[in-house]
Amino acid sequence: MTNTPLTPAELNELVAGLNRMAHNLWWTWDQEAQEVFQELSPRSWQNLYHNAVAVLHEVSDYELRVRLQDHDFAQRVRGVLKSFEDYLNDKETWAHKHAPALHKNPVAYFSAEFGFHETLPIAAGGLGILAGDHAKSASDLGIGFAGISLFYREGYFQQAINQDNWQTEYYTLLNPKNLPIEPVLNAKGEPLVCSVEITMNEVFFQAWRVNVGRNPVYLLDTNRPENPQHFRDLTLRVYGGDSTTRIMQEVLLGVGGVRLLRALGVQPSTFHMNEGHAAFLTLELAREKMEKGKSFSEAMEATKKECIFTTHTPVEAGHDRFNQELMDYAMHKFFSHLKVPFTELMGLGRVNPNNSSEPFCMTVLALKASRAANGVSELHGEVSRHMWQSLYGVPTEKVPIGHITNGIHLLGWMKGPVRRFWRRRLALGKQGATAGDTSLLMRDYPNPTWDKEINSPEFWQRVGDPNFISDEEIWALRYKLRRELIEFARRRLLLQGQRNTSVDFIAFDQLLNPDALTIGFARRFATYKRAPLIFQQFENIVRLTRDRSRPIQFIFAGKAHPRDDDGKRYIQHIIHLSKYSDMQGHLVFIENYDVHVARQMVSGCDIWLNNPRRPLEASGTSGMKAGCHGCLNLSILDGWWREGYDGTNGFAIGTDAHADSVEEQDRIDSTNLFKALTEDVIPTFFDRDAKGLPKRWIQMVRRAMVTLVPQFTTRRMVKEYTEKYYVTK
Repeated sequence: MTNTPLTPAELNELVAGLNRMAHNLWWTWDQEAQEVFQELSPRSWQNLYHNAVAVLHEVSDYELRVRLQDHDFAQRVRGVLKSFEDYLNDKETWAHKHAPALHKNPVAYFSAEFGFHETLPIAAGGLGILAGDHAKSASDLGIGFAGISLFYREGYFQQAINQDNWQTEYYTLLNPKNLPIEPVLNAKGEPLVCSVEITMNEVFFQAWRVNVGRNPVYLLDTNRPENPQHFRDLTLRVYGGDSTTRIMQEVLLGVGGVRLLRALGVQPSTFHMNEGHAAFLTLELAREKMEKGKSFSEAMEATKKECIFTTHTPVEAGHDRFNQELMDYAMHKFFSHLKVPFTELMGLGRVNPNNSSEPFCMTVLALKASRAANGVSELHGEVSRHMWQSLYGVPTEKVPIGHITNGIHLLGWMKGPVRRFWRRRLALGKQGATAGDTSLLMRDYPNPTWDKEINSPEFWQRVGDPNFISDEEIWALRYKLRRELIEFARRRLLLQGQRNTSVDFIAFDQLLNPDALTIGFARRFATYKRAPLIFQQFENIVRLTRDRSRPIQFIFAGKAHPRDDDGKRYIQHIIHLSKYSDMQGHLVFIENYDVHVARQMVSGCDIWLNNPRRPLEASGTSGMKAGCHGCLNLSILDGWWREGYDGTNGFAIGTDAHADSVEEQDRIDSTNLFKALTEDVIPTFFDRDAKGLPKRWIQMVRRAMVTLVPQFTTRRMVKEYTEKYYVTK
């Protein structure tokens, strides 16, 4: 049967649809959409780091139209575009029933960074990843939401390890034309330009819109010809520069963000500050109210009713503080509009307003100017209430700081094969298939509600039933994911080796063992996260690696802040061990950690290692990403794991307590980590039945999926924010 060629009009419609979809990050959590872009040009998809916009630019218009004349491919494109439009136009969302008022007056969510996907590398760490996942789940739930951040045109640094095993940094300029962002335009079709007062200057900025499903996130950008170069470079790098750059970025974020929303006609019902960086927005809201006749105290009281604040920082030193001279320098012109004594304004950022030697703290301003505040785990809520007790002058248990535990956007973090695996399992379950039934495995089934079902406790409860999914299926998935991680690691290590040394290709191809217990550690190399802790038991760990009947291996990745030499020394130490010690062949370090590397590691490792110095991990989310892939956590009982661990769904390092002495705590935790590894983790993993299956291990994987996966999602988290804070005043 001959298929009728598409008409020019039909081709134009499909091309326009692909471009529209490429400029909406919905495709980053839809497997079929990603596969369409990959199939269009597999080489470009790989070389351009999974960037749908760049792929469409790389493929010529002629080539694209020729591909669309392939009937089967065109049908797949039509199907994906229909799913995309159905998603955008769905009127039966959770928010339609539970938060309809937010459609007209959305939540304005301010964050210094947003991490969405490797395509848009403008986040430095967990704060930005959480913000990106928050935005995705707000879209999934149909919640009216507008994000505000900055467009860092050099993004976060790229990491390269030199011949001394020392981290070096370089930056690459991001080209907006090759990114999933669009300029915000005025009625004339020109860039919408707003301004904000910084020092004694008027600084102009434009904005870029990131379409995150149904909702926008706006990125402010000072790279305008009206500005002198030092202001054009204000948005050059995330967390770049000194305290002067920092305070200027925060004025732009807070004050400029409010002004952009007003220029767009957006009238938020709630302003949500994700950390204290955006706290100056409260002063801009007060200024607006003073223009309408309110006194400063009345304006601040009214502003308080509009704002909520989430703190992520469990240590005093982590909160932004600016001295009086810097505040006067950076804020002088803006403060003049408020017509309030400078000392009174400084007092808003001080625990003791009358202490002239106390610097201005952004967190204090945010706490004073918000109707509600929260930490990001139960323990972090307790730590925050204790930290800020003196601000409120009430007993610690009465300090008005609550908690909502962080989560992850489940579909966004699932690796592609795992999305396909669970989607097929959902479909087979609906068809009445039982565990091990392969008669339907080669087919796929459309399921427009699968994103809701995969987040439901009911689905994951079924995963605990061997009649729904067999031990063999779980173990086959685990082997596949571990194998893919090892192949990925070999490729990356080969590229790293080519840069610094002559390369033995055969040696790299044999590096790492696909049957070994694979332990992963990947995150920021902040010193409190104690990356090398396990190697305090170095001789004992080496002895474990020599047991050929129970092979184990370690994969590390992560970046240290450019000014954190202690963190860089941790990286250097681990790489040195991987190259020049008895750990060679059992330990590797993958450089240039990012979202893509993270997804490979949380999916492929058997154990996700987390050993922060308690209670300094406010929440942590990397371990949450492991569960849906069948990777188990081995962690200090800090942050989210203190709530998630139940004794059957992973492994704990030590007890729910910590010592006062740092040195003593490190010694205790190192001992307990080795004890957990040798007495629990390794014996359970290598305890095999006659079929070679680790039955006890697989049962723990099931328990982790049942108890952790549906609970620690941003779908649950954003519902909590909505019910506790967004629709309740």
